Amino acid sequence: MEQRNQVYNNVLDLVGNTPLVKLNRITSEFKGDFYAKVEAFNPGQSSKDRIALYIIEQAEKKGILSPGDTIIETTSGNTGFSIAMVSIIKGYDCVLAVSSKSSPDKIDMLKTMGAKVYVCPAHVSADDPRSYYEVAKRLHSEMKGSVYINQYFNQLNIDAHYYSTGPEIWKQTEGKITHLVACSGTGGTISGTAKYLKEQNPNIKVIGVDAFGSVIKKYHETREFDEKEIYPYRIEGLGKNLIPGATDFDVIDKFVKVTDEESAHTARELARTEGMLVGYTSGAAMQAIKQLEENGEFGENDKVVIIFPDHGARYMSKVYSDKWMSDQGFFDSINEAAENIQYIK
Repeated sequence: MEQRNQVYNNVLDLVGNTPLVKLNRITSEFKGDFYAKVEAFNPGQSSKDRIALYIIEQAEKKGILSPGDTIIETTSGNTGFSIAMVSIIKGYDCVLAVSSKSSPDKIDMLKTMGAKVYVCPAHVSADDPRSYYEVAKRLHSEMKGSVYINQYFNQLNIDAHYYSTGPEIWKQTEGKITHLVACSGTGGTISGTAKYLKEQNPNIKVIGVDAFGSVIKKYHETREFDEKEIYPYRIEGLGKNLIPGATDFDVIDKFVKVTDEESAHTARELARTEGMLVGYTSGAAMQAIKQLEENGEFGENDKVVIIFPDHGARYMSKVYSDKWMSDQGFFDSINEAAENIQYIK
């Protein structure tokens, strides 16, 4: 096993170069080889470290950010944590407008990282003054010396993955990747990674994962925004009730929709089969793989890369909580709660 002997100046030096890990048990009956790009190995435990560091450093280079400024962002949790982490190292204040759908674990982590957090109702329209989009805009207009990152409509969100995630996957697979499967929220991860990979080989198939209750899949297919697609769902960081400008729909071949319930169970299955405690969206991405495999998407010689965006530690009060799963009605005769705890009295 390779030894890490290098000494790093700070945690930001650890962003990127995450491992590609072969999946074995959960895909044992599937055609092809499947590899997880495990973004939890970033210091902030998610792929959002990449965009936080890249966008902030680009803003510094352009003179948009100066020491002592305040960075404002909308987030479902992960981007906020990454921005807070970068802000600590670089000396900025951090203010975050967070969706109430974010897990309590994530919100507690943001406060721990020194961010000022505004928790906004999740199930309101994007233009509602209480939405986290509008709250962030208002805070930006009220705070002198503030910079609003606005990941949903920031081209740099795509660029961060074009210059890092895409080249890493191409190198790690020795150019043999046939499919990229990734969840789409802001769309920066899938768009930037896909853009780079398709420049190397236009035959690589890029498949996005969307949630039921989100508008993204239908918009990709029709280029029409359909409000009737919108209804509340539980998965964080996946899907949207608006069309993010940071999504390049032209580099994505198709979308697959997954349910809250199946994605939650698949996240738990990854822990039991592969020893990977990954986040809710990782479960969603793996659930999409199951559905694609059932529909005959993959062949024996395919090499499929799935992006696992974050770590499961941020979901201990949600998908890894038997109580939460039970409260959602996610346990039934097929998926019963695991009784692995015994109390000795």
